Amino acid sequence: MSGKYFAPTGGHPAQDQLLTDRAIFTDAYAVIPKGTMRDIVTSYLPFWENTRLWVIARPLSGFAETFSQYIMEIAPGGGSDRPETDAAAQAVLFVVEGSATLTVNGTTHMLAPGGYAYLPPSAEWTLHNRSDAMLRFHWIRKVYEAVPGIAEPDVIVTNENDVAPTVMPETDGKWATTRFVDPADLRHDMHVTIVTFEPGAVIPFLETHVMEHGLYVLEGKAVYRLNSDWVEVEAGDYMWLRAFCPQACYAGGPGKFRYLLYKDVNRHMSLGLFRR
Repeated sequence: MSGKYFAPTGGHPAQDQLLTDRAIFTDAYAVIPKGTMRDIVTSYLPFWENTRLWVIARPLSGFAETFSQYIMEIAPGGGSDRPETDAAAQAVLFVVEGSATLTVNGTTHMLAPGGYAYLPPSAEWTLHNRSDAMLRFHWIRKVYEAVPGIAEPDVIVTNENDVAPTVMPETDGKWATTRFVDPADLRHDMHVTIVTFEPGAVIPFLETHVMEHGLYVLEGKAVYRLNSDWVEVEAGDYMWLRAFCPQACYAGGPGKFRYLLYKDVNRHMSLGLFRR
């Protein structure tokens, strides 16, 4: 079951605060600490009312290649009837605070904290904050890689509390992944999951693989191995890992360590750069 999800609230540090922080940007990975998500670095989007956002990943040379990720903040009465301007983009929404009214293809859903929605590129959707409190959610976008003979995925709307986590083998239940999509469903070319470590759990080897990652820490703290460095991370921090960046984790406690994880999956590696 989920605990409380961390969400940024903005603000601005006082003049007497030390500059020292944990922000890191390298060729292999980046760490964007929660303390960097201030008012001064927010953005705005066309056709969104009473809304601001933090862009924490975007396609960029030397950074994210396959996706973008926003933390959206919508004041009461805000939202959009035209949220997505790229007809090829699919989306995952994950609510961390407040209540969202999501209408997809004419059907309306209420998303509470822990609410998850997968929206294929053909979906017609709107999203509003009809409540009296602030709404905050993650919006992960990726251009859908269609394959002839394979249908587009269906819309999925659920809540993490309604999805049983899958325990990793030989971990005594200390490491589990909440999967919203069947990993064998080849219609999907990205997965967004929630990974949970109990205190003392580890990733016991240096994972080195082709999938690009975005990790937003929802709860707790841990020491994460990124390439050749051990980095302390906590709730509200964001990590980007390029393909093949070695990674591991030690969750020392005292509570659970949980993060929202993006990865690209289930498609051939593009050979476009080598065609003549």
